[in-house]
Amino acid sequence: MINVLFHISKFIISIRRSKIIRLFLLTILILFVGALGLNFFEKTPHVIDAFWWSFVTITTVGYGDITPSTVGGKIIGVVVMVFGIGLLGMFTATIASIFVEGKLKEGKGVKAVKVKDHFLICGWSYKAKEIIAELRADKKVKNKPIVIVADIPEKPLEDENTFFIHGEVNAEVMEKANLQEASIVMILSDENLDSYSRDAKVILNTLTIRKLNPHVYICVEISDAKNMQHGELAGANEIIVIGELSSNLLVQAALDHGITQIITELVSNRYGNELYKIKPPQNLVGLQFIEALRILKKEHNAIALAVESLNDKKLTANPPMEYIIQTGDHLILIAQERPNFGK
Repeated sequence: MINVLFHISKFIISIRRSKIIRLFLLTILILFVGALGLNFFEKTPHVIDAFWWSFVTITTVGYGDITPSTVGGKIIGVVVMVFGIGLLGMFTATIASIFVEGKLKEGKGVKAVKVKDHFLICGWSYKAKEIIAELRADKKVKNKPIVIVADIPEKPLEDENTFFIHGEVNAEVMEKANLQEASIVMILSDENLDSYSRDAKVILNTLTIRKLNPHVYICVEISDAKNMQHGELAGANEIIVIGELSSNLLVQAALDHGITQIITELVSNRYGNELYKIKPPQNLVGLQFIEALRILKKEHNAIALAVESLNDKKLTANPPMEYIIQTGDHLILIAQERPNFGK
């Protein structure tokens, strides 16, 4: 509702700036002049018939059911046809230009967005399209707004719920991207820079975003593991080391052939089983991990891999069998789709 009101107010402001109200009033004036003039010269039985003639003449429909026969009536007809049609054309063209201008501004990334609870992606690279495709594959965020902030000429892809803001990460651009209402920020490394400069830019962007919004969850990618500490100090919640991750996968492929196929399946939302982080349903709270594991597999065809403890927010993979599931814990599951435990 708030977004609808915002767009209506922006449309009204655009109308005022383009003097469209003046065109509208002039068109109405010609409509009245034509109707009253015809009624005066032609002595039409009803004024409403005169207004009908004036309207169909201005809109160039011209049914021909009413035709002026007096000199005065024909002069009024000429006035309505010349001025009315011209004014109406200018009126409709101005309205069209407002919508076209808005669409162009949106494509160029100069128009502020008012979406809420959105994903904010800072930077653009070949990986960004894959990231958006993965997000859209998850039912939880299939229709969730995504805002791209990047220093590129125009919106890089067409997607109904994806928006674009042109520019680098700074206070003004983040305000346009509505950072204060974002739920997740993803900062991509700039592949046009060398490794050191790339990570420095990511860390600087992280610092800026954390300063502007202390509460938003920030995920970043860096090239060098040595810069992880800098990323954490800058305020990143999760850091993905690009080179380290690919190196680890290569080693696993060499040691245990084919295992990376499973890893690829688990980290993709578009096919196979996925990894999910969920709150355990009430019937699992207070149970031992081994018992919760059995129930999850039997009732939901899901496997619990790890537990995030409420107390220290630490993730423990393959926790002890006797670990008691606590209220506020989170479970990391493998499942075909996000489990629905109901209310």
